[in-house]
Parts: sequence; structure tokens; C-alpha cells
Amino acid sequence: MTSYPSLPRLQISTNQRFLITEEGVPFFWLADTAWELLHRLDREEMQHYLYTRAKQGFNVIQTVALAELDGLHTPNAYGRVPLQKDSSGLPDPLQPDLDGEYSYWHHVDEMIRMAASMGMYTALLPTWGDKFYQMWGKGPEIFTPDNAFVYGKWLGERYRDVPSLIWVLGGDRPLQTRRHFEMIRQMALGIREGDQDGHLMTFHPKGGVSSSLYVHEESWLDFNMVQSSHSAGVRNNYRLIQADYHLDPVKPTLDAEPYYEDIPIDFNPDNGYFDEADVRQAAYYAVFSGAAGHTYGHHSVWAMADGMYSSVDMEQQGAFFIMSWQDALQRPGAGQMKYLHQLMTSVNLLTAHPAGHLLEESLSGANTPMAIKGDNYIFIYCPQGLYVKVRLGALPYSNLTVSWYCPRTGQHQGAEQVENIDTRLFTAPSSGRGNDWVLCLYSGIKE
Repeated sequence: MTSYPSLPRLQISTNQRFLITEEGVPFFWLADTAWELLHRLDREEMQHYLYTRAKQGFNVIQTVALAELDGLHTPNAYGRVPLQKDSSGLPDPLQPDLDGEYSYWHHVDEMIRMAASMGMYTALLPTWGDKFYQMWGKGPEIFTPDNAFVYGKWLGERYRDVPSLIWVLGGDRPLQTRRHFEMIRQMALGIREGDQDGHLMTFHPKGGVSSSLYVHEESWLDFNMVQSSHSAGVRNNYRLIQADYHLDPVKPTLDAEPYYEDIPIDFNPDNGYFDEADVRQAAYYAVFSGAAGHTYGHHSVWAMADGMYSSVDMEQQGAFFIMSWQDALQRPGAGQMKYLHQLMTSVNLLTAHPAGHLLEESLSGANTPMAIKGDNYIFIYCPQGLYVKVRLGALPYSNLTVSWYCPRTGQHQGAEQVENIDTRLFTAPSSGRGNDWVLCLYSGIKE
């Protein structure tokens, strides 16, 4: 029986906007996307991946039990598939692979244990969406409402005593029919019946929407996930976060799949690739719009690609994946995510709320600023530097300490004292693509 490190369980904050530990400590979600982790890596590779992400400051790993890339038929690194076959030859959700000393599910156990030993939670999808609604991908569709409940109950019972788990239903598919809704609902109810301790549960939707579109009012949904996705155009994932923020009942929300670093724009290599400036913008836009945290992703890491390939089939050389997952672990955007965590945990996160009303004559499009306010601070993200005009007087005390925070280095610069009155124009230290800055205003003197 696997012994799991005892991380504090996660809960929803009293104001329903954030995550906290069972000890009442604010928990800023900073996740990495590793959809194929359980399917493609062996223990040593898994340890290298997890150790690297832990050192970079990530505290959640998003992965999938029944993986996207032919996860039912292509064996994992140890030659095991997750499910045995039924009498018709299809993988059977009622017959998990548990034979031998190190089955498929023992490998899942080991990943969860290993991540927790490094202080990281596992956000586990029971299945990728093509297993209940193929639409595209390998499939096959193997779930019904009945077996979804039983599979969910089995998972809930298996991991009920694991404090470091978060359940994520869905898997990049829309819910378009009553049958789709019922399969997800039954899987959630099955997990809840098996998991008496009630781990947090959410839903990973298709691209361009939030889980709130489908299941916001479901009692099993504890917080929302957005997939702002990988399409071309001006970055505006803040719109989805803002829409969730104003829903009733109030629930936390976060962008769980923004554009990945080094993914082809609009999935087409001819368009070029999203880079570290793009992933920083997505992160700060989401959090400064009211998100409870953020998920980073790299295109080669989610798929655990071992080189350059033309497609997700990874059969021919090409420009769809442009590096190995090992090289991708060190890409600049991944290393810079910790600076967002550093900034938001330096203040009272639980008092943060969107504060766009404090901005006057805001720039627009790719230059749109985003503001958040707490009990004694205001943070304003300027994606291209430039300038921002702020209505002062919203914070206590007659003076404010003002500085510019660099999302690329995690350093403040240019600190000064200003009177907390009137409207004031602040100009960033530099401007242009990749020259994003956060204007930080603190009540009184900030050491």
C-alpha cells in the first residue's frame, strides 16, 4: 500500500474567491500542465520532471489517468495499459489494471506520492474527454452513465486518504447532449461516494470557454476552470475570468489552459509560436482579473515529446513540437511564473479583487492594463510597459509607496513616495513587446 506525504488538504476560502489550506493559509494555485506524464514517462524521468518543477516554484501538477494520446491502447513506460478488456475487446472502466507488483495504477500512485513529497498537489483527470465524447482524437468512447459512476467510485475509494489530490472532470470536450452531462455528473457522484473526505473538484472544458458554461451550478463543482486556449489574436483571457467572477453562486476560477509556451499560434507552425511574453501576459491578466491562481504549460511538456515532430502522432520530424520535454523544462516562461506567485503571496491575497475602475483613459487592445486591489495594495499589469493613469485615494493613509515590479526578474525598482490624492500618470521603465511591468502601490512605507 502506497504511503502518501501529508500535505494540508485544500478548501475554498470564506469569501468563496480563493483556495486555502485546511489550516486557513491562502493557497495560490501555480500549476504546470503534464497531461501525458503518467502515460509516457518512467519513474526516473518522472522524478526529474517533478523535481525541476518543484524547484521552479510550481505547487500543482495537472495530469490525466486515461491519457489523450491513445492512452487506452498504447502502453505506458512499463508496458502497461490502464484498463483490462471486456468480452467485446474494448477497454473496460470496470476492470482497472492492478495485476503484478507495478501495474499502471501503481505508477499513478507513485507519481502522486512523489509529487506530494516535493510539496506539490496533483490535479488528476480521471479520463481525457475523448473517452466519453470522441469528437476528435483516438478514443474510443468507453463510458456510459452507469460505468462512469462505478469508475468514479473506485477512484474515490482508492485515493480518499490522499490529502494532495484535486479532482478534475471533463478533459477538453464540450458537453453537448444530455448523455454527456449525465456521464460527467455520474462520475462526479461516484467520486464523491467513494471519496468521503471530499477533495476539491472542478471541470476542464474545451478551448475558449469556462467550466461555468456547462456545470457552474452543479453542487459537486467547487471552483471553475477556464481553457482560454491557443488561438491567434489579441490576448484577452481576462474576459473569461471576469465573466466567472460575476456569477452566482460565487466560486473561485482560474485559467487552467492558456496558450502554451512554444505552441504554434492557432496550432499552425506557419504562424510562429507563443513565447514567454505571451505566457506572462496570460498569467497576470488572469490573476489581476480575479483568478485564484494560474496554470502554465509548455507544448512539448504536456505531450512529453522527445524531439521535433510534425504532429501529435510524433512519427515524422517537423515544426509542430520544436524541442524535447527535457529541454522545454528550462524555457524562460516556466522560470518566470514563480515571480507572479512571489508577488501575490507577499500581500494578503484573500483581500484581492479586480479594480479596473481605478484606471482612467486606459489603453486598449494588446496594451490593455489590468488592475487588482487588496487591503493595502494596488497592482496594475501593463503588458507592453508604456504608461497608466491611476485614480488615487482608494487606499488608506496620505502617502503611497510606488514601485515597478518586473515579471521577468521578480525585482522592484524605482521606489518613490507619492501623495495619495487625485489622478496620477505613471510611466513604465521600458516599453515594447516583452517589456511588461506591474505598477505596485502600497499604503504607507513598503520596506
